[in-house]
This record gives sequence, structure tokens and C-alpha cells, in this order.
Amino acid sequence: MNHELLPFDMADLLDSDEAISEYLTQVLADGDTDEILRAIGHIAKARGISQIAQETGLGRESLYKTFGPGAKPRFETVIKVIRALGIDLLAQPHSPVSR
Repeated sequence: MNHELLPFDMADLLDSDEAISEYLTQVLADGDTDEILRAIGHIAKARGISQIAQETGLGRESLYKTFGPGAKPRFETVIKVIRALGIDLLAQPHSPVSR
């Protein structure tokens, strides 16, 4: 029996504000910079790259490259996209570490 794997696109699962919030919260907690950038790219795709491009003044292809593998976008660009996505990042202290 030959089984074919279906392509997986994380953006397909990001269909609500709650799903996006949970996903980004987990990725931020893990702290992997490359994964954080990929996550923002997935969220931008889920929300519509064309709309994000229009709101940020960046080109669609530029957005795909900005959040693609190995990209090193400027912090200013990342913040601009996060704002266009309607996401607020909040800071809070770490939980005390048990000693």
C-alpha cells in the first residue's frame, strides 16, 4: 500500500486570534530566534501576506524572504509586521527558578 503524505502548512491552523496567540506564546517561550521569525511568517501568511504588505509598505516577496529560513531581518521590520498583524507583545518577569 502506497501512502502519500499531505503537505503541511502551519498557517492553515492559525484560523483564530486564540490559535495565533497560543502558537506565538509557545514559540516565544521556547526562545529560538529562527523559530520566532518563522512563526511570524506563518501568522502573516494566515492573515494574508498582501494585506500585511500593504499595511507595512513592504513588498510581498520581501515579506516571504524576511521570514524565510536563514533570514536576519531588522528588528524595526519585525516590529512593523507584528503591529500590522494586530499583535501586542507584553513583558512579564520570569517565574522564580527553584534552587
